[in-house]
Amino acid sequence: MFQITPIPAFDDNYIWMLQKPGSHDVVVVDPGDATPVLAKLKQDQLQLQGILITHHHADHTGGADQLAKQFDVPVYGPANSPYKGISQSLVDGDSCEVLGQSLSVRTVPGHTLDHISYFIDGEQPQLLCGDTLFLAGCGRLFEGSPQQMLKAMNYFSQLPDNTQVFCTHEYSLANLAFAEAVEPENAEIQQTISNCQTLRKQQKPTLPSSIAQERLINPFLRTQQASVRDAARKYQGADLKDEEAIFAAIREWKNNF
Repeated sequence: MFQITPIPAFDDNYIWMLQKPGSHDVVVVDPGDATPVLAKLKQDQLQLQGILITHHHADHTGGADQLAKQFDVPVYGPANSPYKGISQSLVDGDSCEVLGQSLSVRTVPGHTLDHISYFIDGEQPQLLCGDTLFLAGCGRLFEGSPQQMLKAMNYFSQLPDNTQVFCTHEYSLANLAFAEAVEPENAEIQQTISNCQTLRKQQKPTLPSSIAQERLINPFLRTQQASVRDAARKYQGADLKDEEAIFAAIREWKNNF
């Protein structure tokens, strides 16, 4: 298990920093900007040992080249990525070892075609999922299909209940507002809104979430639930027959929410 610390970047990004307790060695995930990473390393006298990339978008890769060059560290990321700074290419089913810990790689296209996630198994499982799974949401489909994203959601849903979910944006309250529109009677969503509002008033991250929580509040993990299916059909004005059609309707609704 890593100690995982958020380094805020831009308006709402989190660059996650992985650290073994008691060590000064760290790895960072999706460093869109090198400046806050460099400041954190200097402040806490830490040594960068590697970089993990989930997908090619600039707000996730923009600082990686500078950090990799300055610290001469490997950059792990998807083999099919348009981002050319990756030195350790990864495909579905691979594992990579950082800071003495094995991370399982799964391709989860949808938001982008090159998107991957990293899963750390153990007593306290941890998931680094980039812009695929969010607290109460999922990434916008810029390149992939609803079918691909639904497959990713099904993968996440079968992970252990206590898996900590580290996504890379502070989108929680906006996602929860949509989730509440889909399931207005869902008390778990209402409680999570209250909890997240309290955290944001204290200027604290709403993350990590957990897989158990996401199964209760996230409409994109709840497309088999009658309440979500009924809401999707009402929005679409059609009798949607299969789970992929339900998912696509919910995602379209969120795009226009």
